[in-house]
Amino acid sequence: MKRIFTFVITIAAAVCLTACAVTKGGSISRRNCLGMPFSAEVSITIDRLEAEGKLVRYGEGVWEIEFSEPNTLSGVKLEFSEGNVMASYKGLSFSVPQSAIPVKAMMLNLMSAVDSNAAAEELSGDEKDGLLSISGSLDGGDYTLTVDGDGLLSGFEMPNNKLTMKFTEVKTAEISVEQSTAETTSEAASGTVAAETTATAAPAE
Repeated sequence: MKRIFTFVITIAAAVCLTACAVTKGGSISRRNCLGMPFSAEVSITIDRLEAEGKLVRYGEGVWEIEFSEPNTLSGVKLEFSEGNVMASYKGLSFSVPQSAIPVKAMMLNLMSAVDSNAAAEELSGDEKDGLLSISGSLDGGDYTLTVDGDGLLSGFEMPNNKLTMKFTEVKTAEISVEQSTAETTSEAASGTVAAETTATAAPAE
């Protein structure tokens, strides 16, 4: 009987300690995969603007997003590198269009939040429905960064800016900036060839 009583006390103490360890501060830790190159489909809502596209992170400070929606942005690509932003459409470069300026600003906030958290060995935050929410603050306002069970980007919100980003089909891969540059150059060359072909085929007036 004495042994049973001791065993029960030991189990109860262990459960208590475990509960304290999990709930202390309401925070848990999770593996961090934010520093890896990745691609993802992204849905963006900024106030009344809704946009969709493909996002790629090559490394710290080097990102790009190509839009598929809305029609005013479809096919437009924004490339971020070394503090600079370049806009292009089918390989042809131009100034960032007015319709993309809100997304450009919010992309810079996303990059800053992800790149700063990518430096940590583990991510700490509050867990809900299998997702880990990490809170922080930037010059542009407070944010919440969400990662899934594998430590991959799932969402980004800045309530004060009426911004919500949701990421799906997140894939990590060895993606190089050189690869992206080669693809852009190929697109530009294809556009040039098409233009020259059209000009050659056009009847003389």
